Amino acid sequence: MKPFMDENFLLSNETARVLYHEAAKEMPIIDYHCHLSPKEIAENRRFQNITELMLGGDHYKWRAMLSYGVDENLIRGDGDPKEKFVAFAEALSHAIGNPLYHWTHLELQRVFGIYDVLNKETAPAIFDKASEMLQQDDFRAQKLVDKFGVDYLCTTDDPIDDLAYHKAIAAEEGMKAKVFPAFRPDKAINVDRAGFAEYIEKLSKAANMEIKCTADVLEALERRVEYFHACGARISDHALDTVPYGEPSFKQADKAFHAAMAGEEMKEKHINSFKTVLLCGLGAMYAQRGWVQQYHIGAMRNNNTGMFRRYGPDVGFDSIIDAPVAHNLSRLMDLQDAQGQLPKTILYTLNPAANHVLGTMLGNFQQSGVKGKIQFGSAWWFMDQRDGMEEQLKTFGALGVLGTFVGMLTDSRSFISYPRHEYFRRILCNVIGTWVENGEYPADMDMLKKLVQDISYNNAKNYFGL
Repeated sequence: MKPFMDENFLLSNETARVLYHEAAKEMPIIDYHCHLSPKEIAENRRFQNITELMLGGDHYKWRAMLSYGVDENLIRGDGDPKEKFVAFAEALSHAIGNPLYHWTHLELQRVFGIYDVLNKETAPAIFDKASEMLQQDDFRAQKLVDKFGVDYLCTTDDPIDDLAYHKAIAAEEGMKAKVFPAFRPDKAINVDRAGFAEYIEKLSKAANMEIKCTADVLEALERRVEYFHACGARISDHALDTVPYGEPSFKQADKAFHAAMAGEEMKEKHINSFKTVLLCGLGAMYAQRGWVQQYHIGAMRNNNTGMFRRYGPDVGFDSIIDAPVAHNLSRLMDLQDAQGQLPKTILYTLNPAANHVLGTMLGNFQQSGVKGKIQFGSAWWFMDQRDGMEEQLKTFGALGVLGTFVGMLTDSRSFISYPRHEYFRRILCNVIGTWVENGEYPADMDMLKKLVQDISYNNAKNYFGL
């Protein structure tokens, strides 16, 4: 029997152990997609207790607690912090097979040096010890990021954001990690969503121009792209829960735009035209500036209407959608490519059934002279567990060139989610080590270490031009 989560956790063979400990372990981190709060970074937030830090914005943990039947007051409610932590610990004890079990213990080990197994009995003492440590300056937001050797992190920001907190962070010298904004224009694209007209008014003010048609929306967004670029942004992000594609016609797009602004019903073909025109226009802006665009595909959001009305989005009531991907994604990327304006692109799928769809889509639009221009993004959200990560790596390896992969990200709202990079690197080394030990790749340790370090860090640094 192997020890519980020791130094060789997830490393099942000698090659994997050598690769992790001698190549991957000490590599810095580039977190090119996360949901950390720029405000909390700029203000160097001090967390009052471990519940506030560990459970405060983590919908993964909330979802597990609700699945265990924990009272809502101890999940998203205003229950006592210590009682919340104990309730989480009890639920976690039953979550065998869930990556939360590993992530949580890695967080306790790497952040607090606590190696006790977390359960209902140990939770009160762990709560007290960790909460006391959080009162030290070394456990405030900025130091928590630096603790993990993060070189760069990119937050997720709306085009109308003034980026004041990013400017404040850049003006300080107390944080080692470089913090950049990333451009997330979903609200301007989703013409069929509630609140579109109100959002266009806000975008109009932010861009300092009147918006009367689709072309104006693009002009306003370009002004904001330019502003973000001046503030260091080099990455965009799009939540394409389903991939749209329609006739790339401004005339058809305007029909959707005007109907949305008037609160009238829209036709599906006009909606798809609007989204296609916007995505292609934005892709051109990104390509001209050397940005990377990310497409996150396959989420079905806000399934529980009652909970959405009570708490809003992103609180644990999303799942995987099984909508088709291939045709529309192919047409959308081909349109950008035909115009010579397809930027570097990372494709993520939440639905593992689409792994091979995306894995084969990459090769259609690669570019001579650009290493891994189109990427198969890391296993995302529900898939960033061991099986999901292994399948993503194996699919990328089987259908593309795995050595070009830009690696892991946190996609997290938590300041202590960086052990997920360690989790990924251990799995990466184990997958590669297994191939080597099976005689499927030569035991050239210099080459293997380079592959691991490139995927862990170097490829991302070169790809994003940071």
